[in-house]
Amino acid sequence: MDLPDHHGAAGAPRSFPRALFVMLLLYGGMTVLAGFLAFKQVALPIAELAVEAGIFAFLLLVVIASTVTQLYGERIANRLVWWGFLPLAVSIFLMTVVLALPPSPDMIASRPGAAEAFALVHGQFWRVVASGPVAYLVSLLLNIWIFSRLRGSGAGQNTLGLMVRGAIASALSQAIDSVIFITLAFYGEFPITNLLIGQVMAKVVLSLILVPPLIALAVRLARRLDQRPLAF
Repeated sequence: MDLPDHHGAAGAPRSFPRALFVMLLLYGGMTVLAGFLAFKQVALPIAELAVEAGIFAFLLLVVIASTVTQLYGERIANRLVWWGFLPLAVSIFLMTVVLALPPSPDMIASRPGAAEAFALVHGQFWRVVASGPVAYLVSLLLNIWIFSRLRGSGAGQNTLGLMVRGAIASALSQAIDSVIFITLAFYGEFPITNLLIGQVMAKVVLSLILVPPLIALAVRLARRLDQRPLAF
């Protein structure tokens, strides 16, 4: 379904779904945070595999996109994904400016090595962030498409059906996301086989275990929030 028309009469306050407003804020923050977290590879306690830490923020993007699809329709969810590029672009621009500005003498004197460490980490940030939008766009649009299609003509409307749809859509889309992102972001920097395998395994497992209940919870909370739309 499409977003309800919350426009009032001429001169009357306009309303907006409260839950959608909250999810828009969270979504924008997670698109930026996922890129920063992705720089760190987290070791898994099995088979010496690893994952980039950005998956934790990215899985929240999946939850939000699926929730928006469920409550407001595929068209609104696709718009959310496309507009998610805006905070990502702003963050890249600001990081470029900050890296170009010289550190203050006080920082150099009081925190030896801090300026170099900042430049070392965030100077390579561009490749991670530049790789993110490609994987981000493909995987999230695919997630929305699969999640919406599995709904069919009324199927999967109950909580169990919602969770099954969320698990399938998330697992498939995140496996593809992992291949795209890890290859573009880290190929040539170091051997990526363990990271790639770990990333796919982690995202699929988390998609099957964590994402479904989070989607069900998010939909329930969103419906409660929408009982009182925001007035502008």
